[in-house]
Amino acid sequence: MVSDRIRADDPPRAAVLRMEGTNNEDEAFHALKRSGARPEFVHIKELERGTTSLRDYHIVFIPGGFSAGDYVRAGAIMAFRLKHAALEDLIFLDEERIPIIGVCNGFQVLTEMKLLPTSHDMKGGIALTLNMSNRFESRTTFVRYSGRNPIFGDIFSTRKSWEVPVAHLEGRIVYSSTSLRDEILGSGQVVFRYTDPLGNEAGYPWNPNGSEGNVAAISNEGGNIIGLMPHPERIYFGFEAEKSDVDRPTGKAFFDALVNYASRRM
Repeated sequence: MVSDRIRADDPPRAAVLRMEGTNNEDEAFHALKRSGARPEFVHIKELERGTTSLRDYHIVFIPGGFSAGDYVRAGAIMAFRLKHAALEDLIFLDEERIPIIGVCNGFQVLTEMKLLPTSHDMKGGIALTLNMSNRFESRTTFVRYSGRNPIFGDIFSTRKSWEVPVAHLEGRIVYSSTSLRDEILGSGQVVFRYTDPLGNEAGYPWNPNGSEGNVAAISNEGGNIIGLMPHPERIYFGFEAEKSDVDRPTGKAFFDALVNYASRRM
């Protein structure tokens, strides 16, 4: 179990990781708080010094941005530091089915750490590379929920499409083999796919990076480690959406589901 220093009747604690170059941690922090969690910023140096343990949290959130300036590769330096500082804790949390979420640069970190698509498989299998357009893509698009993830349950099954912002240069998922590609695309590990506003799978510009199968988010086999390129933390309120008539913006649905799942796991 997660650390016994956490009382079962407390709100779920969420670690929002940060380091030099991350720039979406504030939005993630406030989204988690508004949905009922007790978020805390955790700098990677705290993990390296051993002053903070990820085992004390019910949610780990790796935000977007340009960690370490994206030198070497996007997310590579943060992944290297996180691997050496907290890989055992992350594996422990995964075994307890604690949600570990990586958004945009955080998704890149999870793939660099080889925590996606297969938990603890240090041989890896996927990478995030340059968009097919060969340029930074920043705008609104839409996603459809696959309907097969234990965290999101029925919340995302209520609409065919969900508006969400994207902002990335390296978001195209590539696979080490065609067999792995076919396995992932045909499995419950695909969490969200890019669509047009009506919920139909569509190519560019609705798919901003060219990922095969319009994949916008994938999980590990257990469904608790999730990487996604879109930014749900940037669309928590209705006024942040172009389709302002929706009753539940994508970000609120996403973080409500995440916090509810974490509460059930306590």
